[in-house]
This record gives sequence, structure tokens and C-alpha cells, in this order.
Amino acid sequence: MSDVTAVGLKSGISACLFDLDGVLTPTARVHAQAWKKVFDEYLQAMAANTGEPFRPFDEVNDYDTYVDGKPREDGVRSFLASRNIDLPEGSESDSPEDKSVHGLGNRKDRAFLDLIRKNGVKPYDGSLRYVHAARDVGLRLAVVTSSRHCTEVLKAAGMSDLFDARVDGNVAGAEGLKGKPAPDTYLEAAKMLGKTAASSAVYEDSLAGVEAGRAGAFGMVIGVDRAGQSAELYKRGANVVVTDLSELLAPQ
Repeated sequence: MSDVTAVGLKSGISACLFDLDGVLTPTARVHAQAWKKVFDEYLQAMAANTGEPFRPFDEVNDYDTYVDGKPREDGVRSFLASRNIDLPEGSESDSPEDKSVHGLGNRKDRAFLDLIRKNGVKPYDGSLRYVHAARDVGLRLAVVTSSRHCTEVLKAAGMSDLFDARVDGNVAGAEGLKGKPAPDTYLEAAKMLGKTAASSAVYEDSLAGVEAGRAGAFGMVIGVDRAGQSAELYKRGANVVVTDLSELLAPQ
């Protein structure tokens, strides 16, 4: 293996575990837009029924605090709890029109796919360069995301063939893995690559994801600050924070 310091890593790191939305692709913004559409429609209907004022979902603060990085249903529960709203759980088979945790989650899923199919996906240029550089120095690479559409997003971004393993929402559900901020999905990715947590680096833009990296005692936790929350990423456990992965590359 070549010198991993060329990609900003300390000696002993042999695997890179990347979050998808917000780290490799700008799809975190698409998720936020989809959540806003779904939550605002629900909150507007509730305000009309109760006479209470409508307070919209904030696609920056509410998204970062309650939703970003978490499994879909956990995001629904977390945000609704912040508004003191209690909905029945429902089940995976709920219609997107059902007023349940799973129903709202399925509605968001539909909204997200509509946006992806309409607008496509372009990866962050710096992230694409970094992934290629990491492969060039012999590192093993995985994608770790709570999204159930990892395959579709990577394909749309032209990145399908760049990773050795994927742990997405489908794998987590099938294996019974807890979502971020628990470290389970990242630990599973390291295991799939034949690596330990100590020899793996986690790359995350979400606060929950950085917490997962710290909880799993990974060799490095790299925060990617896309939302002006550098201090909070450090507080939650990031060893290094950058605004773009290209900042980690050694000068050519």
C-alpha cells in the first residue's frame, strides 16, 4: 500500500467508510427538500383541523437536528416528538397517504425518488477526486448510508463501480442493525471489508453519523461541514473537519 498520508489519513488506516448523502453526493439537500414537502403538508393539514398556527419544517435546522443521517422512521419520530405530535407506528406496508410513522416515511420516500428522477444526481467533484485517490493508494472503500436508495443514487452519480461494499437501509433492515448514531452500520461495513474499526476511517457530514464514528472507536472520524456546523462536528467526535474532501489530498 502506498502512503495513506497522501489522502490525509494517519498510518494504520486501510479502509474508508463514506456516508453517501452530503459526503459523496449533494443528495442531503434533496432529502431535506423531500422531508420539508411531506412534513409541511402534514403540519398544514393538522393546523387547518386544530386551528393552531402552522409552523413549517425548517429544512436546515430541523433537518440537521432531527432527521439527517437517521433511518427514515427514526427521523419521523424525532421530528414529530419535537412538535409534541404522537402518531401510530403503522407498518412497512402502509400507504404514503396513511397518517402513521411508516406512512409519512413512505411519503417522503416517494417524494425523494420523484426529485432524483426529475433532476438526476451529480457527485461532489472533490469527493469524486478523493475516492479515486483513495483507491489509487490501495485503500478498501465502502458506502454506509441509512438511505434505501444507495444503489440508485450511486448509479445516477456514475459511482457504482468505485466501492468494495455497501451498507444501506436495506442491509440494515435485513440484518437488524441499529441506525446512526449507533455505530452498527459502520462496524458492519468494516467487517465486510475484512477490517477493524481501528483501521478504518469514517467520513460523515451529519451529527448523528459523527457520533456513530466516535461510538464505534474508529481510527479516524472525518467531519464534512456542508452546513456551517464545524464546531458541533468536532464536539460530537470528529478528529478532522473539512468543507470538501479534496482538502485532505496532498498537493500534486
